Amino acid sequence: MRKNAVRPAGRRQGRISMLSLPMIALALCLFVINMAAHAAEAGSDAVTPTNLPRILVLATGGTIAGQADTRATGAYKSGQITGEQLVQSVPGLDKLARLSAEQISSIGSQDMNDKVWFALARRIQQAFDKDEADGIVVTHGTDTLEETAFFLDNVLKGDKPVVIVGSMRPATAVGADGPANLYEAIQVAADPRSRRHGVMAVLNDKIEGARSVTKTNTTSLETFNSPNAGPIGYVDTAGGIRFTAQASGLKRATYELPANEQLPRVEIVYSHANMDAVPIEDAIAHGAKGIVLAGVGDGNTSKQALDALELAAKKGIVVVRSTRVRSGFVTRNVEVDDDKNGFVVSEDLNPQKARVLAQLLIANGVTAPDKLQEAFRATW
Repeated sequence: MRKNAVRPAGRRQGRISMLSLPMIALALCLFVINMAAHAAEAGSDAVTPTNLPRILVLATGGTIAGQADTRATGAYKSGQITGEQLVQSVPGLDKLARLSAEQISSIGSQDMNDKVWFALARRIQQAFDKDEADGIVVTHGTDTLEETAFFLDNVLKGDKPVVIVGSMRPATAVGADGPANLYEAIQVAADPRSRRHGVMAVLNDKIEGARSVTKTNTTSLETFNSPNAGPIGYVDTAGGIRFTAQASGLKRATYELPANEQLPRVEIVYSHANMDAVPIEDAIAHGAKGIVLAGVGDGNTSKQALDALELAAKKGIVVVRSTRVRSGFVTRNVEVDDDKNGFVVSEDLNPQKARVLAQLLIANGVTAPDKLQEAFRATW
């Protein structure tokens, strides 16, 4: 009778509950861990890893920040969108870097000036000196992008990457190229391999050096090229970055900014058929400290113009022979007796870049023809 006695139901349930407590606790722990893992995975897109490089975006305006205007089909106003808005509008940037943005100016680059150049140079140098950023991206209009890049390349100290980027179509256009260009510019600035390359321009999947890059088409997306040197690298969102030029030798000497916040007056005189001395005399009359000749062919011009330039050089005005031709080097003492006339040749620099370098050299007290020529020499 006792063998077949049935144990009370409550006692059996209690014993089962006591034995199951460890299993229940383990299950709860696993559930909590699993939920936490899912939450972390779901929130990973919103959290920026602290080990990503720090990139400071400095906005100056330009077409990349342009908005449509009703005055005509395709018309737009430059510099209407802030740098912060540009950064926020491009998906995936938070995966590349920890980003911050500051507005330096809101202008079309046809209005670029010494004041903005100096503000850019000082803010970039400050960010590097105080270790605020690992790289800089400057958003800029395309019209004078090459001049700003070349100016910064000649005044910035250090080896951290500085990338200038723009677009040929405004932000509101169908097929706007700005977002892809900005993504790739930040991709380049965030890559440690970009150090020691000096200032770079990144547009349309190419990395161009500041000395050689120039705008070659008025409207095409494929406008920035380096006729004498070629690109220093390529970039795409899928394949990454490929540099084709060695970093050594790309960065040259740097020059100090003048204390008066203004660069010396240097004029560009454009040579043409039936050229006379009037543009050169006018530049001298307006106080030019330097004259850059955008000459025909190998930096040549008419006899009248050459005679006026020789007189300018004798007055202590820096005279640089460049060329209006898109590619090729200007060579000393071939058609023109540069040694006799006291002229400098720009070598590979186009007139607008020759002007920038002449301004910096004059501001730093370099005016002797031999010293000027040494500074202009291409060292590829």
